Amino acid sequence: MPYSEQTVQSVRPWSDKTFSFRLSRPQGFAFENGEFVTIGLKREGKLVARAYSIVSTADRDYLEFLSIHVPDGPLTSQLVHIRPGDSVWVNNKPTGTLTLNHVLPGRTLYMLATGTGLAPFMSLIRDPALYARYEHVVLVHSVRMVAELAYRAEIEALNNAQLYYVPTVTRESFPTTERGSDLFRSGMLSQRLGLPAPDPEHDRVMICGNPAMTRELAHTLKDAGWTSTSHRGVGNFTTEVAFVVHHE
Repeated sequence: MPYSEQTVQSVRPWSDKTFSFRLSRPQGFAFENGEFVTIGLKREGKLVARAYSIVSTADRDYLEFLSIHVPDGPLTSQLVHIRPGDSVWVNNKPTGTLTLNHVLPGRTLYMLATGTGLAPFMSLIRDPALYARYEHVVLVHSVRMVAELAYRAEIEALNNAQLYYVPTVTRESFPTTERGSDLFRSGMLSQRLGLPAPDPEHDRVMICGNPAMTRELAHTLKDAGWTSTSHRGVGNFTTEVAFVVHHE
């Protein structure tokens, strides 16, 4: 059986569009921080499943996920109604391209996320191994509304001198209203943080979120001489292509 039935432990709404939830962790389920797994619900005996990045770290005894609610989404329109005690089915094969093995060590690691694309980075920023590989870690989370800044208090509470957290909100008044990708591209991001301008020789980039933003930024980086991690080898930037399915 590639899927096992797991129990919902808790559900946390963030906004009318986003929520997170915890499930029991399948026995023997091993994953690397930053990976995703396919999870689903059974409706009339049929499994409806989608890929979700794992928010929780590999050393926890539960699995946590962050989801968007798409009103007519085949899975999220149902998932939004789950309550503690309900069943969710979890695939036994996690995978993904946002792990520490998918990008070279370096000076500054930029993690650029939109919306629920924050999920894999939540797992990574709580992993001590991350800070051994990079001098600085910059986490940029771009959302439309302030309420969608999931885990904001938790990130700020990490109180890690190597971690720079930059929340941006594009459709409500907020200290930073620019899109994270624009801040990175213009050089304003590193400038504001007092860090050297991003350089493919020394710095690294991870991207997760809106598919259009991911494609656009990947093109910009390639044009500027950055190399994406692929079957040819580990590069200085990596993107999560499977994230498209989060949006149904």
